[in-house]
Amino acid sequence: MSSTDILDRWYERVTASPAKIVLPEGKDPRVVEAAAILKSEGLADPIVIDDPAEFVDDNIHDMNAGLRKLVDLSDPLQVGVLMVAAGEADGCVAGATRPTADVIRAGLRILGVSERASVVSSCFFFVFPDGRHVVYGDCGVVPDPDPEQLASIAMSSADTYEKLTGETARVAMLSFSTKGSASHDKVDKVLAATRLVRQKRPRLSVDGELQFDAAWVPKVASQKAPDSPVAGKANVFVFPNLDAGNIGYKITERLGGAQAFGPLLQGLNGVLHDLSRGCTAFDIVNVAVIASLQAQIRNEAKAQQDRRD
Repeated sequence: MSSTDILDRWYERVTASPAKIVLPEGKDPRVVEAAAILKSEGLADPIVIDDPAEFVDDNIHDMNAGLRKLVDLSDPLQVGVLMVAAGEADGCVAGATRPTADVIRAGLRILGVSERASVVSSCFFFVFPDGRHVVYGDCGVVPDPDPEQLASIAMSSADTYEKLTGETARVAMLSFSTKGSASHDKVDKVLAATRLVRQKRPRLSVDGELQFDAAWVPKVASQKAPDSPVAGKANVFVFPNLDAGNIGYKITERLGGAQAFGPLLQGLNGVLHDLSRGCTAFDIVNVAVIASLQAQIRNEAKAQQDRRD
């Protein structure tokens, strides 16, 4: 499998039913270029916000007054996220000119936290040159998660992996210890988070605490964690804190040669993704494709639920 296989699958699926994706930084030439590519290739129906006043219509005004009071309608980012909340768009991709904190604040204020999560976090989706793909979480939001937050990050990261790949997640709860090789409060946190994940998602394949080599390399796994259902074959890696996650994802990208997509925001009640301010137009396109795919899956699930109801 080549590194483009999964990207081709994403592109093929979203072109079958392009989602409406808001790009609220319409004054940036990279965003304008990305919107043109998305439109011309049928990957999404981009909504580019240059002047936010043009997008504040009756649907926005009809929304809950309490919510509107929290929103600065002159801010294109907040208007873009509000359009998602109002159902006028399926997702929003921002951050080319705004810091991550602005994007997350807008998401929390307007979309809120999903019922399936207790905390908003982020992950990176990596595609290696040989076609293998993995998810790392959290690499950009929660500095030092407690056990409950770490468990939520693990479950959100597993959901992201499964929705983007259609494959079963195998979650490794990472530590500097494997199966009791070290004793420390930081190890205890990972163990507690692992127990919580098992309680809340008994069908999810998860194990910890595991060192990265035990989680990734089958030969090492057979020595360090021979009875683990995850060791040696993990595809979702949950880091114990933001120091480890941020360092780990940059090593994977820069030394490992993996193509990185993200940070993808998780745990919000709607599709909103962040961008690096150093992103290219093609980075924006790829994250918009992911947002389009997730919005498509979300809309399909909602339609199925409506039919059951």
